[in-house]
Amino acid sequence: MATETTLVLLKPDCVTRRLCGEVIRRLEGLELDIVGIKWIRFDEALLRTHYAHIIDRPFFPKFSLFMTSAPVMALALSGEEAIARVRHLFGPTDSRLAPKGTVRGDFGVDAMVNMVHASDSPASAATELGRFFAGGELFRR
Repeated sequence: MATETTLVLLKPDCVTRRLCGEVIRRLEGLELDIVGIKWIRFDEALLRTHYAHIIDRPFFPKFSLFMTSAPVMALALSGEEAIARVRHLFGPTDSRLAPKGTVRGDFGVDAMVNMVHASDSPASAATELGRFFAGGELFRR
């Protein structure tokens, strides 16, 4: 098994509903190490960079309003098979399809209001971690 570091974003719905602690509790239950954590606020430039793959979709203006409606908590988590384990814990992107027991299945609303973002591969994790954390902001055990 490979040790990986992945990015997790606790989105505005997670923050405003005061569920950050619950999501972090579940992540810690996976025995992953939190190696970075900070509050961020998306601006238009960061939004367009991070979500470039959906920028041309008709729902992007609504999504943009949602993602800038409150701060977002960014976490870097490290551990064995961290990417797959986090994504399994979170469930499918569309919360309506996510089983109970997953973060999105328990708390999400739909494909946009879905509590969390998680990197989907080692390559995207490296890019996304670099986008949200400077070199000295990640701590290793």
